[in-house]
Amino acid sequence: MQFLKGSKLYSIFTGTCPVCHKGEMYLEKNPYKVSKIMKMHDTCSHCGQKFKIEPSFYFGAMYVSYGVGCALAIAAFIITYFIIGLDRNYTFGVIILLLVILYPPIVRVSRNIWINFFVDYNEEKAK
Repeated sequence: MQFLKGSKLYSIFTGTCPVCHKGEMYLEKNPYKVSKIMKMHDTCSHCGQKFKIEPSFYFGAMYVSYGVGCALAIAAFIITYFIIGLDRNYTFGVIILLLVILYPPIVRVSRNIWINFFVDYNEEKAK
């Protein structure tokens, strides 16, 4: 992932601070520990960037989550129905199973995408 350092994609995929790409955003790195899925540090340990920018800031991430979920569902539909050739009922079962299994990473990636809409990388703070 080092080749993406300095881009928004690095922060989105690694869950690091969008400003310095060094501090961790989440208290627990593993998204499958569901009780801690949304627990975040208040600020970056490296550059001091606030992650909780304002109250209810991450409600907007729900819209991103919807888009990410729809994209995954469409991809799963195309692969299972048209490429593999499963029956329609099995295809929708696969989509539901996929979305349930990928719920924690979808939530995290959506939050990462949302904060990266508003906060940019700063090379000075990354040093």
